[in-house]
Amino acid sequence: MTGLPIRKRSVTIAGHATSVSLEPEFWAELRAIAGARGVSLNALVGEVDAVRGARNLSSALRVHVLEALRRSAARR
Repeated sequence: MTGLPIRKRSVTIAGHATSVSLEPEFWAELRAIAGARGVSLNALVGEVDAVRGARNLSSALRVHVLEALRRSAARR
């Protein structure tokens, strides 16, 4: 753990701005996932938002990162 504080960032989802608070490590992984898929960070966040159900967006993004890392580890 780096001990860095949670970072709040503005993202645009479906044409409206919102803010999301995550640890820097999660922001870094989300950027990496978006880059690997060739989409913007906003687009990736929008995709997660569209399928998150009742879960809050920050939590849904953390789970998305966890699932992506698990899939990556399973392919090794």
